[in-house]
Amino acid sequence: MELPELEYTIHARERMTEQGIRIEWVERAVADPVRRMPDPIDPEIERFYGQVPDRDAYFRVAVNTQLAPWRVVTVHFDWRMRGYR
Repeated sequence: MELPELEYTIHARERMTEQGIRIEWVERAVADPVRRMPDPIDPEIERFYGQVPDRDAYFRVAVNTQLAPWRVVTVHFDWRMRGYR
């Protein structure tokens, strides 16, 4: 999948900074996710999962895919994904 244009909420940028999740990792997760699924609560949000390079650590990117550009709502590590692959 080609990377769609993304915009980031202030919250998403703060979470990325706090957790050390790089923007290039987020972009790769959206363009080529390890896993992609709808959010169980909000039908406008999709969850994209990415892996930290060279580590058994995964993160979730919540994206409103109904907007143009797509809006990254939040980003955080998802420790339940350890050992996913």
